[in-house]
Amino acid sequence: MGNANNNEATKKFKSKRKAEMAGKVGLYLILLLITACMIVPFLWMLSASIKSNREVFLMDPFVWIPENPKWDNYINIWTKIPMLKFVENTVILTIVVTFLQLLTSSFAAYSFAKLEFKHKNALFLAYIATIAMPWQVYMVPQFIMMRSMGLNDKLLAMICLQAFSAFGVFMMKQFYEGIPNDLCEAARIDGMSEYRIYAKIMLPLSKPALSTLTIFTFVNTWNDYLGPLIYLRTETKKTIQLGLKMFIGQYSAEYGLIMAGSVVSLIPVLVVFLCLQKYFVEGVASTGLKG
Repeated sequence: MGNANNNEATKKFKSKRKAEMAGKVGLYLILLLITACMIVPFLWMLSASIKSNREVFLMDPFVWIPENPKWDNYINIWTKIPMLKFVENTVILTIVVTFLQLLTSSFAAYSFAKLEFKHKNALFLAYIATIAMPWQVYMVPQFIMMRSMGLNDKLLAMICLQAFSAFGVFMMKQFYEGIPNDLCEAARIDGMSEYRIYAKIMLPLSKPALSTLTIFTFVNTWNDYLGPLIYLRTETKKTIQLGLKMFIGQYSAEYGLIMAGSVVSLIPVLVVFLCLQKYFVEGVASTGLKG
């Protein structure tokens, strides 16, 4: 009787293990399919960056690596347009905006999370509600305001507009609320001011959230096209995204050069993400953003 029960339990255990293995295999297959769908466009971009215009859209047969790769596409993008100047402008804009957003978002989030003042919740909700409003709704009034301030056709206009982020404040506040209030109270008892608490305690503890916000801000600013298109007119002040558009003429486009320029513009984003990916995963998990 005991052996029969043991055999039945063993069979149930094996069938359960098989079901679990089948579920894992199915999950991995779905993940592989999603990964392939995400990677194939990037591989096509790499392939197109070393092809001529005729070869880019040649599908019968499709060739990933042409017989005569046009490696000079990566040289021509620097000579046909002032690409170096565009990269310089984009780097300056992205670094300044990222730094200002980290500073303003973390500072405001500390106030909303750890300080008590009149109408705090109402002010926070009003500020966060701006996330739901598309930028296209108020971009014209913003442009008129910047023009009246004499900031049209200047990188400073975009820096002023992007220095503050409601999303950044929300994300940092979520993280700060996970830090015990007793820590701040103990620091206040020791005589530390709110500024020192923010600088000496909160910022060192918020590296994961700051890294996550850095990635989001860096990528959004680096890849921004509509903002520079509206505010920047002088060629020497344009960003790399506007520079790639210069490869498109009235009747034709140099797709090989566009793809080569896109590959070059992708490198800084990959570098930033790879450097901060460890903190990125931890930051997303600790700020209540994961599903």
